[in-house]
Amino acid sequence: MTELVTPYYLIDEARLKRNLEIIQAVRERSGAKSVLALKCFSSWCVFPLMRQYMDGTTSSSPFEARLGHEEFGGEVHAYSVGFSRADVLEVRPFADKIIFNSVSQLKRFYPEVAGLNLGLRVNPGISYSPYDLADPGRRYSRLGAIDKQAIAEVLPWLRGLMFHFNCENDDVEHVCSAIATIGQEYGDFLERLEWVSLGGGISLTHEGYPVERLCAALASFSKRFGVQVYLEPGEAAVTQSAELVTTVLDVVHNEIDIAIIDASLEAHLLDHLIYRTTPRLASPGPGPHRMMVAGRTCLAGDVFGDFMLEKPLEVGDEVRIADAAAYTLVKMTWFNGIAMPSIAVRRLDGRIELIRSFGYDDFKRSLS
Repeated sequence: MTELVTPYYLIDEARLKRNLEIIQAVRERSGAKSVLALKCFSSWCVFPLMRQYMDGTTSSSPFEARLGHEEFGGEVHAYSVGFSRADVLEVRPFADKIIFNSVSQLKRFYPEVAGLNLGLRVNPGISYSPYDLADPGRRYSRLGAIDKQAIAEVLPWLRGLMFHFNCENDDVEHVCSAIATIGQEYGDFLERLEWVSLGGGISLTHEGYPVERLCAALASFSKRFGVQVYLEPGEAAVTQSAELVTTVLDVVHNEIDIAIIDASLEAHLLDHLIYRTTPRLASPGPGPHRMMVAGRTCLAGDVFGDFMLEKPLEVGDEVRIADAAAYTLVKMTWFNGIAMPSIAVRRLDGRIELIRSFGYDDFKRSLS
């Protein structure tokens, strides 16, 4: 086993494969293709495994699109909330689909992309998200076109539409109802197109998810309108496949015992701070001992959570933060000048490979 120095992210290919096999099964049973949402997970050290089960990637920027083209292969869906002309020219040579966020952007750049496989994001006016911050259908949302007349005018330029309207949606009946609503409201458009993307945010790899029900709805939708359906799994592709492994540096007491670990919630698990959620610990296990686990930055609120543990933590103990893949590695920062965690992979054969470590030179180059 490779000797690793904490903190480090450990991506487990066996856990990853379990998610990928479900995604592949959805493709086989429903006909819906899946493209990895790189905004969620872009760790290309495991792309050789992922590309065996998925059809390509979808991006939110030219850099992501290029990474998908160079390292993943398959289809490249190039989307952006706001393209510049330089962006469009950059992705044009290799993008299989270029998807615009608004009718105005499509019209502005159509001379540069005429004849290519073009799509338009549509805001269907329905959405699901437990967080307003991530709700694509929130009030005043800028995500997707809403004027059906304007969409109809540019429909001859398009070969597909994208509806991204979910975030962490584990309710299959809600998903199926929303798909039916999209068919009812936009069916006359879809019948004139080749493909439709239903976006990501569907928790189809969570334990107990009724995959067959979802597959039936997707297959029926595809057959009814004669379109190729795409899904854009991000979190669903990588859920429970990585841990952030840390070491306790100090234990202080202020009413309760507080273990300070060699990582940071803000710098290394930012989504939990943004959404005010508490990560789960993979180890130590639960028990009767109350301890707060906190990060090593000067931010007062750099706290992973207040936990009941099997034993009190001591200096030198290992703490593993669970489910540290989705929206985690893509959001690492150099806040406080703390070294970013290394990246390691446990391959399918059990061998642990150190992929990347970060040092002072990386920190310095990231600045000016």
